[in-house]
Amino acid sequence: MIKILVVEDEKAISDLIVFNLKRNGYQCTALYDGKSAADLLEDNTFDLILLDIMLPEINGYELMEYIRPMGIPVIFITAKASLDDRIKGLTSGAEDYLVKPFEIAELLARIHIVLRRYNKTENQLIFKDIEVDVENRLLTKAGNEVKLTPKEFDLFVLLLRNINMTLFKDRIFESIWETEWQPESRTVDLHIQRLRKKLGLKDELKTIYNTGYRLTDSNK
Repeated sequence: MIKILVVEDEKAISDLIVFNLKRNGYQCTALYDGKSAADLLEDNTFDLILLDIMLPEINGYELMEYIRPMGIPVIFITAKASLDDRIKGLTSGAEDYLVKPFEIAELLARIHIVLRRYNKTENQLIFKDIEVDVENRLLTKAGNEVKLTPKEFDLFVLLLRNINMTLFKDRIFESIWETEWQPESRTVDLHIQRLRKKLGLKDELKTIYNTGYRLTDSNK
């Protein structure tokens, strides 16, 4: 299971992040100051760290200097929104920089992108009678292989990793096609339609009007 450390001194925000990460299958540890995080990292390792900048005792930039030699990817989550702050955060070694307030769906998408970059994503995913072997790019339904195009496969994995979360069209497009989304594009819509048909997900793969799509599982 992917292990994520959340270092955020605002407990309400920390609780919200941890709740949604656990809901999506991640193992989480929450700490509320930089010193506690540094102490924990002496004897423990994580696949990803979500790090606030304005922390008690040791701030996020100082803690980043301690983390960087460990090779653990970091996403800064902060209220510091200026261009200079973004540049400082990214040049300090962070993989991404997310400004508060943010949508949980966007955070989950960014986490997925960073974990994929570091080859730390879960390799076996299950949804109802669908099993996905991410490493070998194999999908079966009721034991039978279903042929998906590379983008269809990546799109379904993205939806599955963000189960019960609404994903915005632009975020989907930028994550899967890795280029800037054009509002007139119907690429995402067409791929969703094909996934519904191929995987029999008419009811589970929902359209969120004027927003995006959500893969739903009532058991979660």
